Parts: sequence; structure tokens; C-alpha cells
Amino acid sequence: MSRNVKIILSVVVSVVLLFIVVVGASVYWLSKHTGEYLEAGRRTIEEGERYGQRTDNAGCLREALARHKGNPSFTSSLANNLFLRGCLEASRPTESFCNDVPKPTEFVKTARWQIRQCQQAGLSDSYCGQLFSQVQSFCETKDAKPSKNQNTY
Repeated sequence: MSRNVKIILSVVVSVVLLFIVVVGASVYWLSKHTGEYLEAGRRTIEEGERYGQRTDNAGCLREALARHKGNPSFTSSLANNLFLRGCLEASRPTESFCNDVPKPTEFVKTARWQIRQCQQAGLSDSYCGQLFSQVQSFCETKDAKPSKNQNTY
């Protein structure tokens, strides 16, 4: 075996070993901390629900946007999404809140709508659209539920 082949083989083996170590460390870390993240997520949803009991749909969105403006990081964005979803579910309806909200499956309309909503809120970060994904999901779920006055067979 030539010297160059030995060097290339050594580099490949080193990269594979490094990959295995990184994956192993990631799995170990996740196994130790998953419970913490799930509990934090549950508390954030409950906080949103408590806030939602005192406001309407639009108030939930305003609060989530204010929180996002204060810290638009990835982890904060995840928490804001959970807060907003819990809040929307517990809040009073806002008339016309879901008007003009595209369905999540309308991809082009969704992209344009989310960008426009973020611009109107004064946000331009890459996580802003996720808040409006929560609005879309809420509105789609709300539309799918029969109202209390409808007959279901």
C-alpha cells in the first residue's frame, strides 16, 4: 500500500470515528435533557393558555409578536410558538381574525402572506413566519370544528 493511500485511509477512518463520537454524544445529551425541554414546553403552553383566558385572538398574536421582537432567537422562537398556540386555543374569538389567512397547504399564498404579516409587524428575521404558521394552523383547525349551533349527523 502506498503512502498516499495510507494517509487517505487514515483521514477517512478519523472522519468516521469523529462522526460516531459526535452522534453518540448528541444521543447521550438528548437522552439526558429531553425531559427538561418537554417540561419547559408544557409550562410555556400553560402560560399561553393563562394569558389567553384574559384576551382575544388578536391579543395573543400581539403578545407573541412583542415577545418575538424582544428576542428573535431560534429557541425563543420555539417558545413563542408554543405560547401563541396555547393562547389562541384559550382566548376569545376576534371577529375576522381568520379572514384572508391561507390554508397551510397553499404554499405560495402562505409564503407571501407570512412575509407580508412579518413586514407589517416590523419583523424581518427568518423565524417570524413560524408565528404566523401557528395562526394558520389555529384558523384551519377552528374552521374544521363544527360550531355549537351546527347539527352534526
